[in-house]
Amino acid sequence: MTHIPARPSISSIPRTGGGAWLLEVHDRLGSTSDLCRERLDAGQGANGVAILALKQTAGRGSRGREWSDPGGNLALSVMLMGQGADDVPVGLWPFIAGLALYDAVADFLPAGHRLELKWPNDLLLDGRKMAGILIETGSAGGIAWQVIGMGANLRCAPVIAGRDVACLAECGGDVPTAPDMAQVLLRRLDGWLACHAAQGFGAIRTAWLERGHPVGTKVDVKAGNRQFSGTFAGLADDGILLLHTASGPVRVVTGEVLLAPRG
Repeated sequence: MTHIPARPSISSIPRTGGGAWLLEVHDRLGSTSDLCRERLDAGQGANGVAILALKQTAGRGSRGREWSDPGGNLALSVMLMGQGADDVPVGLWPFIAGLALYDAVADFLPAGHRLELKWPNDLLLDGRKMAGILIETGSAGGIAWQVIGMGANLRCAPVIAGRDVACLAECGGDVPTAPDMAQVLLRRLDGWLACHAAQGFGAIRTAWLERGHPVGTKVDVKAGNRQFSGTFAGLADDGILLLHTASGPVRVVTGEVLLAPRG
C-alpha cells in the first residue's frame, strides 16, 4: 500500500510590523531547508513561510556535516525572498537568528543552567552544543532568496562521534513540543528583526555580546588550512570575529571556533 504523506497543518503568527509568519508543520521530511530550496528554485517560494518537521531524516549542519534528529526536536527553516529581505545583510542573519534561538530556549530553561552563543552560529547549553543555525542563499527568476535553518535539541541529543551534545530535557522541567518552540522562536525572531530595523546592528551586537562567550575567552580557530589561537576580543561592525593573538590582532571572516573549557 502506497504511503501518502499527511497534509501539513498551517498556522499564522502575526508580525509586529504587519503581515505574518506562515508556519507549516509536517510530520516527516528529509530536510526542512531542502524543501524550502526546492520551492524557491521552482518559483513556488513565499516570503516568511516557515517549515517545521516533527521528524527530519536528512538534516544538515554547518560545513556539510550531517545533523541527526532522533525525533522530538526542533527542525525549522524560514524562507526569505528579495535582495533586502527584512533589510538584513546576509552576514548578520546568524546573529539575529542566534539571539532569537537563545531567548526562545531561555523561556523554557530551568534555573541553574547556562546558555551561551558561540560565534558564528551555535547555541551552547552548559558548554555543549544544543542548537545551531545554517544560512543558505541563492536566486531564482532574478529574485534573491535566503533560507534560515534552525535546529535545537529539545527532547534528546543525537549521538555524534567526537562531539559532546546537549538537549533541553536533560535540565528537567517542562519541555516544549517542537510546534510550541517554533511559535516562540518566530515571535522572538520578529522582535529582533524589529530591533535591527529600529536601532541597527549596533544593538544586535551589544545583545549578542551579552549572551555570547565573554571577551577574553581562549579560542582556537580552524579556517581552511589555517589554524591559530587567541583570545576573543569582540565583534566588528559587520559581525567579524576579533581575536587577540601572539602575533597581533586578527579578524576572522569565517571558520570553525573551538572554545577552551571553562569552569
